[in-house]
Amino acid sequence: MAALEDRDSSRRSLSWYPNSSPDSKETLGDQNHDGELDGGENGKDQNPDREMDGGEKGKDQGPPQPVGFWDKNLRKTRLQVYRRWLMMTSILATFILAVLSIYWAVLLHVEQNISSLVVYVVDFDGQVAPYTSVTPLLGPMITQMTEESQRSSMPHLGYVTMPPSTFNNDPLQVRQAVYDQKAWAAIVVNPNATALLLQAVQQGNASYEPLGACQVTYVSARDQETHSAYILPQLNSLQNEIISSFGTMWTTMVLQNTSIPLTNLQNAPQALNPAIGFSQYSLRPFAPAIMTPAVTIGLIYLIIISFFSFAFYMPIHMKFLIPEGHPPLKFWQFIVWRWSSTVIAYSLMSLAYSLISLAFQIPFANSTAAATEVAENPNAYGKGTFVVYWMINYVGMIALGLACENVAMLIGLPWTAMWLIFWVITNVATSFYSLELAPKFYYWGYAWPLHNIVEASRTILFNLHSRIGLNLGVLLAWCAVNSALFPLCCYFMRWKSTREKKKKAAA
Repeated sequence: MAALEDRDSSRRSLSWYPNSSPDSKETLGDQNHDGELDGGENGKDQNPDREMDGGEKGKDQGPPQPVGFWDKNLRKTRLQVYRRWLMMTSILATFILAVLSIYWAVLLHVEQNISSLVVYVVDFDGQVAPYTSVTPLLGPMITQMTEESQRSSMPHLGYVTMPPSTFNNDPLQVRQAVYDQKAWAAIVVNPNATALLLQAVQQGNASYEPLGACQVTYVSARDQETHSAYILPQLNSLQNEIISSFGTMWTTMVLQNTSIPLTNLQNAPQALNPAIGFSQYSLRPFAPAIMTPAVTIGLIYLIIISFFSFAFYMPIHMKFLIPEGHPPLKFWQFIVWRWSSTVIAYSLMSLAYSLISLAFQIPFANSTAAATEVAENPNAYGKGTFVVYWMINYVGMIALGLACENVAMLIGLPWTAMWLIFWVITNVATSFYSLELAPKFYYWGYAWPLHNIVEASRTILFNLHSRIGLNLGVLLAWCAVNSALFPLCCYFMRWKSTREKKKKAAA
């Protein structure tokens, strides 16, 4: 009776742990127990035929020999394999159509949505003293052309004419608005644009600079792909059109004015052709090129690393639950250990990830710069920039990784591979492409972890307009929700493992 009680106790203990096999333990115990009862005699009685026929029957009971694919004994197995193969292929094909479409469709309506990229047009020409006495020529033409482009059926930027009073008649406040990401770019017609041009032809001013007439301001580090692919080509095309149209009008006007001496035009030919130009200012240029992995494609590996940590660390964690010469750990303490060790591991892995950027000489110790100043590689936090950058990657890895941990415990293998694809695609589609150009369906991307990691990283590395408080808040919300779900997922995984063992035992 004592032996039977020990055996029942062993079965109850082992049923708590996913990787233990109570059936095999019980069988082993039965053999030892029977051996003790009969002194090993059972070992002889179990195979009497083997002694009589010299072991021939034991030879017949060996493993089955391989057969051909079309063997009749495999008929049921073939049908079963066919059904499962067809079902799995259908699932994968449906998954490919559904999930990969999320990535393709993010650029579906780019041409229609280019107008959502707001560009301010601010005409100061003749609006600010001491130039109010001059009848403006350039400013009204530019505002008229941008307003006409809004009525065009062709793809165009979202030009918005703003009165100078909105910016207290100060062109620098227009720069501030662009820096604050209220607009993607701004076209400013300077207060003295027409006045200096008239003065140049009337006085023969050889020092006249056509590029002083207008200025275009933008922040390419905000999203270098959007600027280079959509904003700058359209702005350059508009500038060429304005210079051509104004040049024709201005040349005709000057040549018809017989009061202007020919020597004046000879002294200042640039006042006749091209007459005007646009100075371009990128307040935060996207440079050097090594910055690209840190704010785009390199962040994909942050997702992948956090995902694979589950597979690498789970066998280590399970040592606490498999009683191999030691008692098992209480399950709630096992959950605490798993969560704590995972979060600590993320801190070290995110540090290693961040050190790659430092090793490849991405600037992390530059001073900050004024918002209206053109500055290359200013850092948002000076010499403390690297620590902040590491912390963003750390919190981001927790947000991304704990979601992977929870889903892996819920769905298990092989479905976790499909989750990784879904997680990468949804994060990449909403982070590496401007959501202003995407269909409104994608606006949920503003709450996705990688979008906020990318935005915070750009803020830190380029000293952009800061919304890091919002970015960090979103990431911490992901951390909190996934931490709250973590124990429930652990208990679910244990329940699922126990149920599968019971099914195998019943079979």
